[in-house]
Amino acid sequence: MNKPLALIIDDEPDILELLDLTLGRMNVQTRTATTVAEAIDLLARQQFDLCLTDMRLPDGEGLSIVRHIQQHYPATPVAMITAYGSLDTAINALKSGAFDFVTKPVELQRLRELVNTALRLTGPRQKADAATADDDPILGTSPPIQQMRRQILKLARSEAPIYISGESGSGKELVARRIHELGPRSCHPFVPVNCGAIPSELMESEFFGHRKGAFTGAVADKPGLFQAACGGTLFLDEVADLPLPMQVKLLRAIQEKAVRPVGTQQEETVNVRLLCATHKDLALEVAEGRFRQDLFYRLNVIELRVPPLRERREDIPLMVRHILQQLAARADVDPPSVHPDCMERLSNYRFPGNVRELENILERAFTLCDNDVITAADIQLNAAPVPGDETDLTQIDSLEDFLDDIERKALTQALEETRWNKTAAARRLGLTFRSLRYRLKKLGLED
Repeated sequence: MNKPLALIIDDEPDILELLDLTLGRMNVQTRTATTVAEAIDLLARQQFDLCLTDMRLPDGEGLSIVRHIQQHYPATPVAMITAYGSLDTAINALKSGAFDFVTKPVELQRLRELVNTALRLTGPRQKADAATADDDPILGTSPPIQQMRRQILKLARSEAPIYISGESGSGKELVARRIHELGPRSCHPFVPVNCGAIPSELMESEFFGHRKGAFTGAVADKPGLFQAACGGTLFLDEVADLPLPMQVKLLRAIQEKAVRPVGTQQEETVNVRLLCATHKDLALEVAEGRFRQDLFYRLNVIELRVPPLRERREDIPLMVRHILQQLAARADVDPPSVHPDCMERLSNYRFPGNVRELENILERAFTLCDNDVITAADIQLNAAPVPGDETDLTQIDSLEDFLDDIERKALTQALEETRWNKTAAARRLGLTFRSLRYRLKKLGLED
């Protein structure tokens, strides 16, 4: 079996020697370059399994090498070597396509972990290439879903923190799991945590662990979520719900790649990939002082948006059949059919609760339906108007009242979908905040 081949690019002889020696002991062959031009020439003549590049080189910057590899050799993982504390540089490298970074002075344990992770990328790439619709838990063939699948395949090969944005119930954890499964950490744990479900007084212990006797009730040592996810992925769901004091501690853990259990002064190195999600507008949370800007900058290296169900209505029939098949298998019966009128209503409903709401609707209808057919009455749903339908003028006594009713429904729906966040609701409706307040007051909806 051929040894892996790595390209090391740095103009400091001491760093080159350290990296060459460390990788050699890991049974990895190396080639070295001291300039951008020399590196590009070597890349053109040989196929590398890994590339490590310094940020500053005599004839240019390492970022140009990252971009060159991303454009011409996207299957080759490249990591950036940055000066200690150069977080902005590291984040720019990740955004440019680097899969990870390491800081100077280089810690050998961190370097070994990075190299091992990079060399495992071949396996996940083959697995991703072989992935089919049959083994993909993300259902749908609509353009938004196909685009998201392409993004997932690309992001699975990176170590960059990813902020998964999307409305409540849209499937953000499912997307996070898929990124983990297709990445080099798939053989290690995927640990999801709902940040809004942990009491604030227990949060530090839950995340970082504690030592026996650290506080009343600490009868034994307990590892935290970071330790539980070691080598794998830690998924922080509803990260916007973290209190500000915990945000400071989380930022330090991310930057130092180490945690300090409650009750000890010793830090423990942790090797995890961070994915986070929230249904809230995280940029708005920062603007209003509820979320630290530096933590947002660190977590939001790459954003992946999960489309709401109403933006991919053509996927609804496929999802309906899949959900009913799952419900039927659980009950050990044949799945019921869906009346065309019922399917039409589902396809034209806005689903403010997204996929989770669809699952709840179908579970109720599955229980209530007669003769193994789900009808429109079974789903207990008022369908949204179908585009192109004509208004029945005989049902309108007052045009002003009719229009006020439509406006009232639209405002209420936008507020419900944003959990009564008026700023977010105004943005969704294309209104200014002042205009939204005026309309709410006019219609008697202002609290």
